Amino acid sequence: MLVAPNELGRTRVGITVSGRVGKAVVRNRVRRRLREAIDQRFGRLPLDSDVVFAARPASAQATWDQLCAALDLVLARAENNR
Repeated sequence: MLVAPNELGRTRVGITVSGRVGKAVVRNRVRRRLREAIDQRFGRLPLDSDVVFAARPASAQATWDQLCAALDLVLARAENNR
């Protein structure tokens, strides 16, 4: 997760999934799952920032619970660094 402040007065989120994760069908599935998990945790994102999530190849085989746990861990690290 990368965070950069912006002056727009709102939080923007980007998700990147490289070709190393899998073919297009797999990348799109990972992107959809990540988007849903992030939407459920939107209140935990830094305010007035641009936030980019980069999916790793292991996310293609991760269960929903594993994906959510990894996202929670990343968000907890970001909260501790504020």
